Amino acid sequence: MKTIVFIGSHKSGTSREAIQIADQMGYFTVLITNNRKFIDQREEFQDVHQMIFMKEIHDIEKLKESFQLLQDQGKNIKACISLIDPYVHLASILSKEMGFVHLSTKALYKMEDKTRFRHALQKLDVNPFYSVMNPNDSVHEMINQIESFLPLILKYPLSNGSKDVIFVKSKEALPKGIEMLKTKFPHLPILIEEYLDGPQYLIEVIVCHGDIHLIGVVEQEFSQKDTFIVTGYSFPAEMDEFLYNKLEMTVKSIINKLEMYHGSCHLEMRNVKGEWKLVEINPRMSGGAMNRIILEGTGVNIVQEIIKMNLGEEPILKGALSNHVFAHFLTVSSRGKLIKVTGKNRALSYDGVKEVYIKPRKGQILTAPYSMGDRYAYVIASSDSKEEAKRIATTAAKEIKFYMEPL
Repeated sequence: MKTIVFIGSHKSGTSREAIQIADQMGYFTVLITNNRKFIDQREEFQDVHQMIFMKEIHDIEKLKESFQLLQDQGKNIKACISLIDPYVHLASILSKEMGFVHLSTKALYKMEDKTRFRHALQKLDVNPFYSVMNPNDSVHEMINQIESFLPLILKYPLSNGSKDVIFVKSKEALPKGIEMLKTKFPHLPILIEEYLDGPQYLIEVIVCHGDIHLIGVVEQEFSQKDTFIVTGYSFPAEMDEFLYNKLEMTVKSIINKLEMYHGSCHLEMRNVKGEWKLVEINPRMSGGAMNRIILEGTGVNIVQEIIKMNLGEEPILKGALSNHVFAHFLTVSSRGKLIKVTGKNRALSYDGVKEVYIKPRKGQILTAPYSMGDRYAYVIASSDSKEEAKRIATTAAKEIKFYMEPL
């Protein structure tokens, strides 16, 4: 029985899509998870043929034992895959040790921690100013060293989805921001970065045997300036040929410096007065609706091609479509208990709408956005122009209403 083992998954987004696509490709799917809720909600994971709960999911010896048990059950394991940040590098190590196709393990390790990739790229102009504050460093001394670079971004080096990211504008706000992170992560370093002002883009990259492919460049929109919750994605990003060529050259220099030879990743970059600066790089394709956005725009199913790479097959990276796509994400403005959500079918009825997704369940507590995980719905629309795709998505999204009991 041809089997693919997945380490970790979210309930939706690209990590879950990977399991669904593997199922559609005819593989027996196994999910190893440390999320107890998934076990309790087993009936909602019909595409997962076997689910294994493992509390210590980072224990590679326990993972190997699970693989051996699967093989003893007659499972012919063809690949071990993860599209979840903490486990991408782990899955690559395990794949290498088990004799499967594996990705560029060292590069994935560097990308997994924001201080590691900053250090690896420190000689490139793409890096902004940054500093690392270790747990025992003096707050006063650190402030003296960095205050001239204000405004600054403070973050936990393993954060993702804009979680635990603090924007600091003034010297007076610096100690408060540092203390907030030190209180939450007392034994971990704090990454301090120069704030980059300019339009932001997400770049999906696949590296196949050393050949670097920019699969999609997506312009990101934020709910308001100086926040980091993306509420709009426009594909393809509009820029002149010179700027795109400069972006491609910069991305390739980053990938080469990190020594990625085989694998996938996504970068977030800002165009600061004509110069490309790296916000972050992650060792996997972007989550959320990104696979559907690229699929509607190009016809390329990135998740499926990543699975094929992990199986030792050649990916198909050029599609037959050339559409404009806009994804509009919805948040709520206050905290409350969800009573119901209406308007999904009305939103779907708009010409050009390709998908409407509602994330939360009835009874769930919703909050104003603190991280990207606090986006509760999205509408994806496609058209022959950027403006029209955006108009359709944002207009259809107005049909969706969240009814909540205030808390």
